[in-house]
Amino acid sequence: MTATTRPILTRSIKIAGITKPVVLQYFETLNAGDFAATANLFAEEGVLHAPFEEPIVGKSSIATYLKTEARGMQLAPQQGISQVLEDDRVEVQVSGRVQTSAFGVNVGWLFLLNSRQEILSVTVRLLASPQELLNLRPHKNFNV
Repeated sequence: MTATTRPILTRSIKIAGITKPVVLQYFETLNAGDFAATANLFAEEGVLHAPFEEPIVGKSSIATYLKTEARGMQLAPQQGISQVLEDDRVEVQVSGRVQTSAFGVNVGWLFLLNSRQEILSVTVRLLASPQELLNLRPHKNFNV
């Protein structure tokens, strides 16, 4: 290694019950803020189902959305399960937490992978009570 090259430091994600590299890379690239790399894990017409959003379809749209909405988020997946479906597709369920500068919330991710191990879809669900979700809203100060 020369003085001008430095190793790329990444935080390896380990999720109990999950060994699919594409799922682990999803979390690693998102946490690193490399949203183009995250989007490239999707199939050409892959879909991201984010909370409170219409489906985001296609690598380019997913990258643009993540650059706008996911900046500063840290995903902490904890455990998951996977099962093989028909047509060699795989469904992977992961649970964990997302931390932003303003709040932390429990989250569930549901991945659908194709036979080429590309992400067909990711559905992100907030695992919070209605009251917890209301508490995430910005509070207005009514002092005059």
